Amino acid sequence: MVASEGSGGVVSPVVVNYGLDSLPGDGRRRAVTIGKFDGVHRGHLQVLGQLTSLAGKAESTVITFDRHPHVTLRPGEAPDRIVSDGQKVELLSKAGVARVVVLPFDDELSALDHAEFSKTVLAEGLSAGVVLVGADFRYGHGGKGTIDSLREEGIHWGFRVEVVADFCQEEGQRISSTMVRRHLTNGEVAEAASLLGRYHALRGEVGAGAQRGRTMGYPTANLSQPLEGYLPADGVYATLVTHQGVSYPAATSVGVNPTFGELTESVVESHLLDQRLDLYGETICVEFVEFIRGMQVFPSSEALAAQMSADEQVIRGILSDLPRA
Repeated sequence: MVASEGSGGVVSPVVVNYGLDSLPGDGRRRAVTIGKFDGVHRGHLQVLGQLTSLAGKAESTVITFDRHPHVTLRPGEAPDRIVSDGQKVELLSKAGVARVVVLPFDDELSALDHAEFSKTVLAEGLSAGVVLVGADFRYGHGGKGTIDSLREEGIHWGFRVEVVADFCQEEGQRISSTMVRRHLTNGEVAEAASLLGRYHALRGEVGAGAQRGRTMGYPTANLSQPLEGYLPADGVYATLVTHQGVSYPAATSVGVNPTFGELTESVVESHLLDQRLDLYGETICVEFVEFIRGMQVFPSSEALAAQMSADEQVIRGILSDLPRA
C-alpha cells in the first residue's frame, strides 16, 4: 500500500510528501536523488540501487515532479508521461525507496534559484546527508545550478554530492524515457518492456462500451478516461489484465474501431480469455506483452469476429509460454 504522510496512521512502505510545504524538516539524515523518473525504467532502477547502497541507515529519498518541466517552461512541448504520479510512486516503492517527494513544477518552484533550492529543499526540508545526481545535472532557476555549485552548497549545508555511475545501456545507447516512449508510440511493447524491466501498463476504471463485442461472443472490459499510463499505438495486443491482485490472460484492442467508424479517439478494450467477470466500475491494470497486428477495416462484423478468433489463438500461444508467477 502506498500512503501519503499523515494519512490516519496507515502503515506504508513508502512515505509521500507533496509540495514544498510538506517537507518533513525533522533533522533526520537522508540520502537523496532528484529526477523526473518517468517510467521508472532499468536506468532509473540502477540509480535507485546506487542510492540504496549510499543510504546505509539513512532514509532513501527520491525528489521528483508532478509534471514535465516543459509543461511550465515550454507549454506545448512536454511529452506525455509514461506513468501517472500514482504509478510512479508505487514503482519507486517497489524499488525500495523509503520516501518520495513530489514537487509541483509550477512557477513558484521554477523561480527558486539553485542556492535557495539547496537550502529550502535539501538542507532544511530533507536534512540531506548525501545527494546523488547525474553528471549532467542542472537545477534552480534557468538551470544555472551545476554539480560544482551543488558541491559548494553541500559543504555549507553539510551534505556530500555523489555522481551516478555509468548509466544502464541497451544496444549501445543510454536507456531513457524518450526511448521507451518511442517504442510505445510504434506499438513495440516487447521492446519497451525490455527497457522498463517489466510490462508497460495502463490502469483505469472499467466503463460501459457499445457492447458490440458481447454480441460477437467477445465481451470486453473497456477502460474509461482518464487513463493512467502512456497509450501505445493502435492495434491488437497480447496482454495481462489484473483485478484485485489476480492476473488474467487477455486480448486487448487499442483504437477507434474502424470497422464501425463511430469513434474519434482511441479506446482500450480487453477481452479476458475464458473468464466472465463483472468488472463495471472496477479498477483494472492492463499489461502489454506483445503486439499482434495493426487496426484493420473489415467488410462485416462476421469477418471481424473471424479475425478476433484467429487473434485469440495467437495470443493464447504467446501468453501460455510466459513464466508462471
